[in-house]
Amino acid sequence: MNYQLFIESLDHEGRGVAHHDGKAVFVDGALTGEIVEASPYRKKDNYEQAQVCSITKPSPYRVTPGCQWFGICGGCTHQHLDEAAQVAAKQRVLEDCFEHIGKLRPETMLAPIHGPTWGYRTKARLSVRNVPKKGGVLVGFHERKSSYVADMLGCEVLSPQIASLLPAMRELVAGLTIRDRLPQIEVAVGDGVAVLVFRILESLTPEDEDQVRAFADRHRVQIWLQPKGPDTAQPFHPLDGPTLSYSLPEFSVNMPFKPTEFTQVNHGVNRMLVRRAIRMLEPRPGDKVADFFCGLGNFTLPIARRGAEVLGIEGSSGLVSRALENARLNGLDHLTRYQVMNLFEMAPEILAALGHFDKWLIDPPRDGAIELVKSLPEDGSGPSRIVYVSCSPATLARDAGVLVHTKGYALKTAGVANMFPHTAHVESIALFERT
Repeated sequence: MNYQLFIESLDHEGRGVAHHDGKAVFVDGALTGEIVEASPYRKKDNYEQAQVCSITKPSPYRVTPGCQWFGICGGCTHQHLDEAAQVAAKQRVLEDCFEHIGKLRPETMLAPIHGPTWGYRTKARLSVRNVPKKGGVLVGFHERKSSYVADMLGCEVLSPQIASLLPAMRELVAGLTIRDRLPQIEVAVGDGVAVLVFRILESLTPEDEDQVRAFADRHRVQIWLQPKGPDTAQPFHPLDGPTLSYSLPEFSVNMPFKPTEFTQVNHGVNRMLVRRAIRMLEPRPGDKVADFFCGLGNFTLPIARRGAEVLGIEGSSGLVSRALENARLNGLDHLTRYQVMNLFEMAPEILAALGHFDKWLIDPPRDGAIELVKSLPEDGSGPSRIVYVSCSPATLARDAGVLVHTKGYALKTAGVANMFPHTAHVESIALFERT
């Protein structure tokens, strides 16, 4: 049975939140302030999930989606919401997490970081399926709330070079003998270089190889083949192509990376995020800085460029090897050291053995850095300043609660970075100072 709802707010997944018969209702496609007719598709004891059937009173911030596949493709959730309102909603999610999870508030909320909202995505994993009932091979993101691949011929958030190749990729895969054994194409775009990594479950035949080489030459992309895990990805054609990399011009840093290695999907916003992080951290010559979850050195090298001595710590030996190479390439190996360590198993004695650091930068995955912050001493001998970059406002707020309520830090500033426009993903940054 359908019912009419007033949408009170948006949740952290971008769904409208309403109440009906004493239960919270999460409504796909609804916006704050709207009155909608909704159809429930999942009912639980204390909440329901529903989808919009019709809109009685639309939000003034509702806009026409910029992509014709929005609503079918599950890659974006917010294209129907004005871009400025998207950023404001993410800021509210961050503030709510601090208040309800961390039981605290920043002294100052920073202006959001945002950049281009279309054609920004330089990293993606595209699913590939041969579906004869839908006309053959499909290449794209999954359909919304489904494991099926969306039947899409373009994408407005992908790098335009890659988005324009979706029909050609479909045609290429359809002509291969292993069309049913190629489940994924990973995309990585750098400064002037685009790479497609074909995940193959069987070897290419000589005829397949000829087709793939011709495709790479025609569209000026590099093709890599990945027969097993990400570490098995290797260049296929051309073998002498330019190196995939991105740059941080403000810090005179160039960052080569392999297409299967983690980098931020939005190079423009990443540059602004690094700039803000360095300004907040204020590294100076003579400072000893720890960069936890350092990855390729995205923050490590800019910190070192300011003259500080940096220890980068990362759980992946492969990423640490790459970070060492990047430090040497940029002439910063004299100021940087790297160490492989499982930071999810941090303990006070392990942290103490690393020595004293004046400042920390933390950039963890979605699980956050709870064991790391819990390992800080409570005697005021920890770093004077901590900059925390987060891809999960909930775990940031949880860790902030530990830092503020038990470790003697004040949450000075925080704000969001719109790393993934048109999605509910919230990237954020916060500054803690020892009191």
